[in-house]
Amino acid sequence: MDLPAVTAPDLDARRAAVARFAELAVPDGGLGRVAELGVWLAAAQGNCPPRPPARPRVVVLAADHGIAAAGVSAHSGEATLRQVAAVRENTATVTVLAPVAGASVRVVDVGLDQDVDDEPGDRYRVRRRTGRIDREDALTADETDRAVAIGRALADEEVDAGADLLLPGSIGVGATTPASVLVAALTGAEPVAVTGRGSGIDDNGWMRKAAAIRDALRRTRPHTRDPLALLRVAGGADLAALTGFCLQAALRRTPVLLDGLVVGAAALVADELAPGAHEWWLMAQRSPEPAMTLVVEHLGLTPVLDLGIRLVDGTGATAVVPLLQMAARLLAETATAADLGLT
Repeated sequence: MDLPAVTAPDLDARRAAVARFAELAVPDGGLGRVAELGVWLAAAQGNCPPRPPARPRVVVLAADHGIAAAGVSAHSGEATLRQVAAVRENTATVTVLAPVAGASVRVVDVGLDQDVDDEPGDRYRVRRRTGRIDREDALTADETDRAVAIGRALADEEVDAGADLLLPGSIGVGATTPASVLVAALTGAEPVAVTGRGSGIDDNGWMRKAAAIRDALRRTRPHTRDPLALLRVAGGADLAALTGFCLQAALRRTPVLLDGLVVGAAALVADELAPGAHEWWLMAQRSPEPAMTLVVEHLGLTPVLDLGIRLVDGTGATAVVPLLQMAARLLAETATAADLGLT
């Protein structure tokens, strides 16, 4: 894939933000991680003080996965459509919390096995349900390219519409299984090291999931140095589209809050395709999924919060948006030591 180089966040704005925080009428280091958030946001915006994010946008990509037939989830495949309906009806967790953070939510069908009422199903849909990755490829090569292109186009649409902070999410029964395979393939981890409880599976479900990850991981071995081939063999429409979304946001110099294993796995692939993209991303919160520990370590990102949220639809990321808004205001509005005569 021919991509331009990722431009790093603005170093001068970062330095100015660090200097500004040092001038505030607070003890040295008194604002802790909040100050770090302000510095990160200033560098991403290329401006000090940074503006509080005014148009954060949650974009949730929905797809069904053939691997669900292997019993790797606590839910049947039909549950994906019901989860999409909950987002559209504003009763899903991410849509309940998003207004509190001043964010809006968009859900996009990239691979559902059924049509969504009054939604143009073929505009962004790559295919109906991805392949069962323990036995067959998730996508064809053309479908993989199309999915990545769709993700990039979605990021462009949101940035062009004025979004100044992007929060990608995912909905899809069984999606953490291919996500775990991708993480293992890129980090060299064993199947048991990346197998988590996902949707809340019991011990038998965990063993089925571990076996599915093992078999799919075996199929990825010839492709560990080819990110697009990994998406084709063991990813899916949502994972490929999220990969395109995350890398395009970085190319468009737009900050992203990562949250959840599916998004984390896609980000890992995106940073392989576009080295340096991770500098535009912030890890919102520490997921209890074991594969996410590997994602965090591999990308060199420190989670802002430790909420233990295992959901992958962006729910955890919404909790960080107000902290970014607070950090920006602190940098802009807090009195300096000189203002108070505390030199």
